[in-house]
Amino acid sequence: MAKISEESEVSNETVTSLGTGPRQPIKISGNTPPPSIPLAFFQAAFVGLIGCGVALVLARGQATLDPTSDPTVAAAHLGMLATLSTGILGAIHQFTPVVTQRPLRSTGLARATFFTWVAAAWCLPLGIGFQQEGVVEAGGILAATAIVLLIINLWKPLGAKGKGAPVIGLRFAVAGFALTACFGVVYVFDRQGNWFDLSGHVVLAHASIGIFAWLGLTYVSVAERLYPMFFLAHLPGKRRAGLLAVSAIPAGVLLLSPGLLFKLTALAWIGGVVLTMGLAAHLFSMAMHLKYRKRKIDLYFLFVLTASLSMLAGVVLAAISALVMTSDHQRGIMLAAAAVAALGGWILEAFVGHIHKVIPFVLWSMFRSRGIEKNLAGKQLMFGDLYDHTIAATVYGLLTAGIPSVCLGFAISNSLFLLIGGVLFAASGLLLAINLSAKPIRMLRIGARKA
Repeated sequence: MAKISEESEVSNETVTSLGTGPRQPIKISGNTPPPSIPLAFFQAAFVGLIGCGVALVLARGQATLDPTSDPTVAAAHLGMLATLSTGILGAIHQFTPVVTQRPLRSTGLARATFFTWVAAAWCLPLGIGFQQEGVVEAGGILAATAIVLLIINLWKPLGAKGKGAPVIGLRFAVAGFALTACFGVVYVFDRQGNWFDLSGHVVLAHASIGIFAWLGLTYVSVAERLYPMFFLAHLPGKRRAGLLAVSAIPAGVLLLSPGLLFKLTALAWIGGVVLTMGLAAHLFSMAMHLKYRKRKIDLYFLFVLTASLSMLAGVVLAAISALVMTSDHQRGIMLAAAAVAALGGWILEAFVGHIHKVIPFVLWSMFRSRGIEKNLAGKQLMFGDLYDHTIAATVYGLLTAGIPSVCLGFAISNSLFLLIGGVLFAASGLLLAINLSAKPIRMLRIGARKA
């Protein structure tokens, strides 16, 4: 993969973001939290991906028979909580101050959120997988605590007057996160069916909020700010597609989830249509940024495009599963599991693609603040000097093969494909953890010795 010159991305203390009007600098110091906060979330997400892969390998047998079995649910939660939600939390702590131009309420709250959330993200799936209800309940309490801390910390920047798709979308996304947690906590404390049966439609109602109103909406919101910067794209006129996306996605989920939960078919289909409109608006916005980009095709481009294809596959699988489930419930629920895997793959591909830009972005400013301006070869430090591009391309290949493998494993009830997907996920997480930390650690050690 060709390495692209990045001089135009950085200039002393600013990074240029191309929008609809004059170029506005994004400060990389001041409002943003210490680098250790987002980086801790990101590294924990890589470990979560390893855990998800291992759990999927162990659960592959039962997963092909019943995707709502405890081992399968545990693997899914390691993916959704320990990997995707953890990574998205890192992004939301980093970029909320950027898009609102207001700092977090407290760095201490951010660190407390990290520790309580990571503990919850592991307690919940491990408790479910090993049928330790006390551990599951502890995870539920920790998750609720982490979300309360997050809301308190983000209340000041997101609660202030502000407009634009990123800010509006992040407000809805935090609300979606809270709603997802409330939904989950209810049946965390009653997994024996005394209040309701944890059947397929309940799981799908929960998953639709988590995937679209939390994970997907956060990505769509942040992408509206990152696409112009990372594609160097200046869109003419008003960017209404982004605003439509961050409005229609939560509105669609607000109809879809109750429709699934209470088996109100018409309401669920209406919600699905509104949600699809929001996703289509996001794809249109992305297509416009690709059209007006001033960068050549690179690895970031491939990650973003592949993520969108995974999202489209997930929407198609979800629609097919809804049609099939009325006549063949088992086949329908397996297709629904494949849809969830594809939609999770959408966020995973997008997250990993952006993280190869975001982590160097954070590290570059940290190194510059410490007076480190040269790379390991003694040349001017660029974003691309902070990781190995061949390993990054390898990670892309592993994920791009692993996601469809898992989807196929669920869709045709084949444990071999789940095994392959799990191994590829674990390998991807390991390579990410190594690749995005090895060079920066070496540079810090060299800088320390010179100091």
